[in-house]
Amino acid sequence: MQELRNLFSLMVGSKRKYVDPSRAVEILKDAFKSSESQQQDVSEFTHKLLDWLEDAFQMKAEEDREGEKPKNPMVELFYGRFLAVGVLEGKKFENTEMFGQYPLQVNGFKDLHECLEAAMIEGEIESLHSAENSARSGQEHWFTELPPVLTFELSRFEFNQTLGRPEKIHNKLEFSSMLYMDRYMDRNREITRIKREEIRRLKEHLMLLQQRLERYLSYGSGPKRFPLADVLQYAMEFASSKPVCTSPVEDIDSTAPPGGTTGQQLSPPSTAELDPLPPVESSGSASGPTTANTAAQQQRVPIHKPFTQSRLPPDLPMHPAPRHITDEELKVLEGCLQRWRSEVEHDTRDLQGSINRIHRTIELMYSDKSMMQVPYRLHAVLVHEGQANAGHYWAYIYDPHQLCWMKYNDISVTKSSWEELVRDSFGGYRNASAYCLMYINDKKPFLIEEEFDKETGQILSGMDKLPPDLKQYARKDNELFDKEVEEWDVLQVRKAQQEKLALAAAAAASAASSISTSSSSPQPMSIESSPPDNTVPQQEPEYMEQPSPTNDSKHLQEDTERAISRAAAEHEERSPEALLNASPPPPSSSQPEVQVCTPSAPPPPDLVTEGEAPGQRTVEVAIPNVGTFLIESEEGGYDDEAMMTPNMQGVIMAIGKSSSVYEKNGPETAFFKAIKLEYARLLRFAQEDTPPENDYRLQHVIVYFIQNQAPKKILERTLLTQFADRNLAFDERCKSIMNVARAKLDLIKPEEVNMDEYEMWHQAYRNFRETTIFMMTGLELFQKTNYMEALMYLIYSYQYNKELLSKGQYRGHDEELLGHYRRECLLKLNEQAAAMFESGEEPEVTTGLGIMNELVVLCIPLLLIHETERDLLAVEDMRNRWCSYLGQEMEPSLQEKLTDFLPKLLDCSTEIKSFHDPPKLPSYSTLELSERFGRVMAAVGRVPTDGR
Repeated sequence: MQELRNLFSLMVGSKRKYVDPSRAVEILKDAFKSSESQQQDVSEFTHKLLDWLEDAFQMKAEEDREGEKPKNPMVELFYGRFLAVGVLEGKKFENTEMFGQYPLQVNGFKDLHECLEAAMIEGEIESLHSAENSARSGQEHWFTELPPVLTFELSRFEFNQTLGRPEKIHNKLEFSSMLYMDRYMDRNREITRIKREEIRRLKEHLMLLQQRLERYLSYGSGPKRFPLADVLQYAMEFASSKPVCTSPVEDIDSTAPPGGTTGQQLSPPSTAELDPLPPVESSGSASGPTTANTAAQQQRVPIHKPFTQSRLPPDLPMHPAPRHITDEELKVLEGCLQRWRSEVEHDTRDLQGSINRIHRTIELMYSDKSMMQVPYRLHAVLVHEGQANAGHYWAYIYDPHQLCWMKYNDISVTKSSWEELVRDSFGGYRNASAYCLMYINDKKPFLIEEEFDKETGQILSGMDKLPPDLKQYARKDNELFDKEVEEWDVLQVRKAQQEKLALAAAAAASAASSISTSSSSPQPMSIESSPPDNTVPQQEPEYMEQPSPTNDSKHLQEDTERAISRAAAEHEERSPEALLNASPPPPSSSQPEVQVCTPSAPPPPDLVTEGEAPGQRTVEVAIPNVGTFLIESEEGGYDDEAMMTPNMQGVIMAIGKSSSVYEKNGPETAFFKAIKLEYARLLRFAQEDTPPENDYRLQHVIVYFIQNQAPKKILERTLLTQFADRNLAFDERCKSIMNVARAKLDLIKPEEVNMDEYEMWHQAYRNFRETTIFMMTGLELFQKTNYMEALMYLIYSYQYNKELLSKGQYRGHDEELLGHYRRECLLKLNEQAAAMFESGEEPEVTTGLGIMNELVVLCIPLLLIHETERDLLAVEDMRNRWCSYLGQEMEPSLQEKLTDFLPKLLDCSTEIKSFHDPPKLPSYSTLELSERFGRVMAAVGRVPTDGR
């Protein structure tokens, strides 16, 4: 009991994101352990928990009582009483019983009231112990006292005797958010019995009316039955039909006679040919045909016509119609049939009206104010998904302060809606359904109202709600949590210091190696975090351990000496270090700016030499987050766009931060420092939880590789390639480090890095960028309401993105977001096409059906193949929209087009038919793509993506 109090106090006042319930759970497991050690379902556990808490509160109440009857809060909150009134073997009885969770059967009932009616009345049952079997037994339940929290246990499990195992009942059971319990109260016993009797009588009458209506709607004595009004209409249409006769010869295509001859002209049949049977002699002998007949047969051989032996009689009408009927007979018959049909339709309408009125009367039977005095409002619904032997549980609880439903699903607590609750709780649709309903007395608002301080009148929240002992317990736990956080912070600082020490030691070792020019290689800087002192460093790749070639080392040393001499001679503000570490000027826009110096704005004189070659140029570059540079480079040796990429910005910043190492220990040590700094920055980006509009994967390929757990050697080669970019040759320090990176790339052996795997990872990244462009373009067009153009981009982006996500969670974009806009685009097109069809104008109708046939119908299998709930609902909505036209009057041409179109729309096949080619994509620079994608996603963020 105390452990539960501690647990609930932490849930109210703890600073932690979640609390650990392990101690309370272990105690409950020991307390509820059965001798059979079998798993109990939630209903059994809840029963035992309530009983256990009731006993615990009762013991506490008896300890604290002072001469008065002890109060048990569990009993007062969750327990009520009912009166059992009945007859047992002819003897009347009345018993008062207490109940907690009230059990209700689900099978065979459509809503909660039907379940309650069946549970409250156990009909008359013949007593098995009666001598003459004449006495009957039965009972009724009447609530005498309802608890503030009324809990209904829905029995959704039954034992299958044939299979010998329990099975779950998935039948649909509806329940309302407001439940009036007046009809089940003992004080309303008499009026409820009267109303029940009236309902019983109405239902009997309703059954008779439905049987009579069925005779009109299913008329006939054979296996097939039809509405009587339709039968009379068909009879009238038959009687008024006129026979139309044609010659059988006209029914045969004369251009293609039997035998395959097409050029032979057939002569008209002779008189003998029109008679299908040869004439018979009067003597009855059929053995000797006449000479004339023989001659006729010889004539008919060249133009043999097989159809003349089996053709239809010449007077057979083209469609069913009376052979002989006079105008007077037809007039009488039509008058009778029309009168009978009118009478049948009138009787059918009267029966349907009576049935509807009885339904309405039954629904309103308990709607008078006297029977709406005990309101209970739905507060919580416990849901189970799965089968009898396994499944998943979650709950919906109403938040009266936010006025919305909250879904409690394991560690996830999210806002929900009544529609989602209904879908998950009623049953009949999926394997999910409610097994427990909790209603609270709507006339006792103190159950959900906020608590107020008696002295100040302010609302109590958090720790203020707790009694002194639990408040102290929660404070101690918060102090312990603060201490844990502080220790964790200290640990992180210690780890950072260890990394700095390891970095300094590596730099010192590299400097010593370069000064002594020994053959031993400098200690490399791994692109991974330095291991703690008590761990063994991981083995680095050989090409990172090997020193640069001798000629390169000499060249690098010369470059270093020239850079140091120049740095000493030049002014402090114009040194390479100052340029690299300069704070960026306030940008006028987010776009990077590249300016070529003109004669009106010449470069500083000390950066222009007299002997400058005519092929060189001086460029002023403003790089966001880095600074502004005046760069001298040969024509064609500098790529403006490449210098603007986020990758290049990061490399330049890393080289700037390693300037002190460069001055002291040379370019190779500075290279390791810079590459470690850049990797640490990218690793931080990969671990950040950023909004979709700031997707670092689009800016840095290495972030994409890190998140998708690419091999370490792929990461290293990619990072080396970025440091070896020729555009870094704009000053001595960057050029020296670039040469080190190129030397490391040359040292890589084929067996160290699998180039096929390397290309595969970069191809995967190109696919990701391509999918992003499809997605971005589709969303832009959707926002501009260009749904026809947007659909193809959204369809292909969804398909490509699904393929990417099948290989890893971070290989693509949000599938739910893409699915939402793909679905909404189809719904918008469906609405446009339906509106065009409704206009009735021929061009509009043709265009609308073209949209459906060429776009929407082709995409429906894509929504059906994965069977997601929202996609299935969207397809159902689109089909319902077009099926609603079937009962409407329209022009015959429209009706014909609708009849031809509907089978295509209603085709349930998931086979993907021929589809359009993917649209061609423009090329975007890295900076342009990331900025444009960010703008689109920022706009999309304001659109609800929770689907329908």
